[in-house]
Amino acid sequence: MAQLPYAIDAETPLAPAELAVLRAQYESEGDMVGVQTKFNYAWGLVKSNARHEQHLGVMLLAEIFRVSLERRRECLYYLALGNYKLGNYAEARKYNDLLLDKEPGNLQAANLRSLIDDKVAKEGLMGVAIVSGVAVVAGIVGGVLLRNLGRKR
Repeated sequence: MAQLPYAIDAETPLAPAELAVLRAQYESEGDMVGVQTKFNYAWGLVKSNARHEQHLGVMLLAEIFRVSLERRRECLYYLALGNYKLGNYAEARKYNDLLLDKEPGNLQAANLRSLIDDKVAKEGLMGVAIVSGVAVVAGIVGGVLLRNLGRKR
């Protein structure tokens, strides 16, 4: 990932012991888990390098976003970051753009937008290269088949 000072959350997971503390607090509250505890745990999960933890973090943040109107703004950046890390670039862009609409000067979100745009461009070029490669192979195979058909006649 690119080194952008304000998007450092994209690159710095919590230490396993730190995440364990957040998980223990979340689990200890059981069915009565508070919004702040859920947010803290989701934040730690999204920062993780483990895909299954990132996915759980995004799911928890999406729950908070749906039910807690006063916490929506806080969730936007980490929903964008989590979706970015999972490769869900359209979702990442959607949440990040919502945050930038509310806070145009938010440097963290602006830098995350750059990361998202770079990844989309890179993967778009990769997709074009793959499609081009498949087309070249299909053309070669087609040419060989046509040449062999021409010889048989």
